[in-house]
Amino acid sequence: MDRRAFITVVAEGLIGFPLCARAQRTGNRRRIGFLSLANGGNEPASLALRALGWIEGQNLIVERRYASGRVELLQPMVEELVRLKVEMIVANGTVASLTAKRATTSIPIVIDRSGDPVGAGLVASLARPGANITGISTMSAELEVKRLELLRELLPNATRFGVLMNPGNPIDRLTRKNMEQAFRSLQMTPIFVEVSMASELESAVAEVARQGGKGLIVNADPLFAPNFLLIARVAQSYSIPLMIELPGMLASGGLVSYGPSEADLDRQLALIIDKILKGARPADLPIEQPTKLDLAINLKLAKALGLNIPQSLLLRADEVIE
Repeated sequence: MDRRAFITVVAEGLIGFPLCARAQRTGNRRRIGFLSLANGGNEPASLALRALGWIEGQNLIVERRYASGRVELLQPMVEELVRLKVEMIVANGTVASLTAKRATTSIPIVIDRSGDPVGAGLVASLARPGANITGISTMSAELEVKRLELLRELLPNATRFGVLMNPGNPIDRLTRKNMEQAFRSLQMTPIFVEVSMASELESAVAEVARQGGKGLIVNADPLFAPNFLLIARVAQSYSIPLMIELPGMLASGGLVSYGPSEADLDRQLALIIDKILKGARPADLPIEQPTKLDLAINLKLAKALGLNIPQSLLLRADEVIE
């Protein structure tokens, strides 16, 4: 998403004491910040935190800051969180995480989904992130290649596929190199279309169609995900199937999704937050990677587009919308 999906996590109390002791002996609440380039809305990680005993309104407080896609708002927002002396900043996506990193070297930063934290310069390594940062990776570079392979399996006779790229997202720049190599290995031609603002999305999809693209790969970039309904509407007008990252987009017009299980990522994120609130240092916590990948197919849309989904894909799917 950058991508995805957009998560809020919260917690407040006294570092170093067991949760039950905090609740019974002090009644105090913990305060953390949440920073996101995209707007909020989907907050399943709060359910994972609740399972660990962190309940907003009781022992938890969150300071949410959403930039509505405007990168220039992130810096003043994170500076405000620093002034509020939050105990932790949970940053959704690479761009927000980089902004938080520039703002503080002392407040713990938890990356909520970055495609490549090492390549983006957020951490030194996955095993030893160092400094005040840890979190979870969505392995975007590797999975974008896999999505291309799945799209080729779906449309074996097609040779030209489009890929939407946001030049303002450092992960997209890293991913493009892997994608170019994958296209060459499959003897296919990429149609990379750069999009910097929502007003360019309609013309971007039209450009893919103009160049003969038979499919389009759309990741969970903070620009693309909130505007996915528009992307899907234009793609359907050109009968272009969409390969996407988040299964939640299938009902909105995606054909196939392949990516990390959102529920598993939420649990991993909640565990990291819980450990830090109990006294762990971010530098000692490895960057978590996805433990489960989900393949979902919108069979109803496939029929509307006149596409036959190979049985090999249907058998491997974790979810099929009929």
